[in-house]
Amino acid sequence: MGNRRFPKTLHLRRGWEFRRVYSRRRNVSDGTIVLHGCENDLEFSRLGLSVSRKVGSAVVRNRWKRLLREAFRLHRARLPAGIDLVVTPRAAAPPELGTLSESLVTLAGRLERRLKSGK
Repeated sequence: MGNRRFPKTLHLRRGWEFRRVYSRRRNVSDGTIVLHGCENDLEFSRLGLSVSRKVGSAVVRNRWKRLLREAFRLHRARLPAGIDLVVTPRAAAPPELGTLSESLVTLAGRLERRLKSGK
């Protein structure tokens, strides 16, 4: 299965990194999450999380972040390489990890096709 760690090099952590992703204006969504993305000229994808207070209390927001990080970590090999991803939850209650994982992988594939097509 390979290395399943989630080192800081795979995180988007600075404001300018998030602004670069948002300025590209490429996103896809389903009923669970909205996924923003842009190319990063690296050989791997990176993850940024944007979980606002609208989602719920601190407990709920932290649960979302843990689930999103775990979905990214477990399914990193299935995600397209070379893309920075920023995930924003849509639903108030966090879904099951399996549902969230499938949503992340499916949307990342759609986002990759959208980035390559230029639309």
